Amino acid sequence: MMITTFGELMLRLTATENQRFTQASNFKANFGGAEANVAVLLSRLGDRTAFVTKLPNNALASAAIAELKGFGIDTSLITRGGNRMGIYFVETGSDHRGSNVIYDRIGSSFATSVFKDFDWDFLLMRTSYFYISGISAALSPELRRTLLWTANYCHQHNIKVIYDANFRGKLWSPASAQAFNSQLMPSVDICLANDVDLKPAFGLSIDPSQATADEIEQTLRQIPKAFPNCQQVASIFRKPAGPSTQKWFATLLDHHQFFTSQTYETTAHHEIGAGDAFGGALTHGILNGFTPQYRLDYALAAAILKLSIAGDYPLITDSDIQALLTKDNPPTVNR
Repeated sequence: MMITTFGELMLRLTATENQRFTQASNFKANFGGAEANVAVLLSRLGDRTAFVTKLPNNALASAAIAELKGFGIDTSLITRGGNRMGIYFVETGSDHRGSNVIYDRIGSSFATSVFKDFDWDFLLMRTSYFYISGISAALSPELRRTLLWTANYCHQHNIKVIYDANFRGKLWSPASAQAFNSQLMPSVDICLANDVDLKPAFGLSIDPSQATADEIEQTLRQIPKAFPNCQQVASIFRKPAGPSTQKWFATLLDHHQFFTSQTYETTAHHEIGAGDAFGGALTHGILNGFTPQYRLDYALAAAILKLSIAGDYPLITDSDIQALLTKDNPPTVNR
């Protein structure tokens, strides 16, 4: 069983030593991007994965592809062409100061890609799950059309579509995101919409920091009510627990049943990619037949672990996740 993720692979430049952009003279270089991050975790957990994007034909892009190959990801359908890789700059937060991101991806090979750049017939013929995000949709009207066509194709050919709403206010507006989602969601089978995504991506009014479990459940139920094909909705919720701590828990609506994870109290970490680790681990649970409760707890544990890992890629193993799950709360639900 193959899962294919589709999105932009970028060069990440992180200011060193928690410096602000105005101070920084050195940046650490890595590669990353939401859908690539998911593919990395899935591959590390033992699943068959392919990642599809468009990258320029230069040494920097070749190095990025080689790194993905090293994780065991199928990169054979990556298209080469265009002028440049997308870049994003990271100013890592500290204590009460949050992280800051500056995007430099206008005109990138992926952002300017068109439908015919990819061999969709062959690509989708060989996959069972297709993983996409709202980040790609935000980059251009052409990519929105591409995602709508591919999701509809998958729906028509019994390929499951996993969609991470993943709203980025620096890339598009809530009105644009909601208009696109209303077109895409009829073809989506599994939706990821974390606390900060629900209102801008779907127009769902909820205060994540104050909402009760019942309020969260009723809010999430509005998604399959509006889009009956989507029978699984998963979310991470974060609530303040102190001046520099948060409580993290996750929820899953699975075919009308509602599940809540255990809760973790964690210091205010500022590393990027916990949502991608959650989505990747949740997908792993689907691929491997985990029960809904175990799948949810497993996914949140992966997200919590990612908070302590620098860079975009969730360098996590199954044994890492198992160790965290059993450390303080032995699982009561088997796979």
